[in-house]
Amino acid sequence: MTRDLLVQLCLEQPQAIEDFPFGEHVSVFKVGGKMFALLPFGSETVSVTVKCDPGKAESLRQKYSAVRASNFHKKHWNRVFLDGSIPLKEVQEWIEDSYDLVVDNLPKTLRSRLQQEIRNLGD
Repeated sequence: MTRDLLVQLCLEQPQAIEDFPFGEHVSVFKVGGKMFALLPFGSETVSVTVKCDPGKAESLRQKYSAVRASNFHKKHWNRVFLDGSIPLKEVQEWIEDSYDLVVDNLPKTLRSRLQQEIRNLGD
């Protein structure tokens, strides 16, 4: 899996943007001004950091050696090293889950607008 493919998966989320608040060494993907994924540049192994339900975060770490607690916030974020041991479909689902967790915590009016946009995409 390439970094470009991860960027594409993140930007496919409704109203997702790529930002660089921590400098040019890491892409930060946001919705409604809140982060849902981080993608560093220049690492030997491509990785993505995603938000996760705390219980699920821990179970994924136990299931996959390529999933580790993030230095960012260990309870809610996992860093996923894309070494080929995790199917692309699962990584895509984790990005979508991360996005959904962030959307669920946005202010009600913004959340409603995004959820409506997501429903319209499904039609």
